[in-house]
Amino acid sequence: MKLSKQHSMYESDHTLFIKQLKEKNPGIEQGQREGRALLWDKDTTPLSEQERVRASTVKQQAYVYQNKL
Repeated sequence: MKLSKQHSMYESDHTLFIKQLKEKNPGIEQGQREGRALLWDKDTTPLSEQERVRASTVKQQAYVYQNKL
């Protein structure tokens, strides 16, 4: 289905808001990238470290709030 020219030029209010926000604050995207890198983009853990963590974990019982009798 092909849209008419009128519909292909349409931009929603949200899109216009984001464009205006980026024009007012040109460094906003760089700040978003830095924030993402701070919280999400982590270096991979070496295999030796993964093995050490796996070996040092204590197995948890299925229902932690029940006392063993």
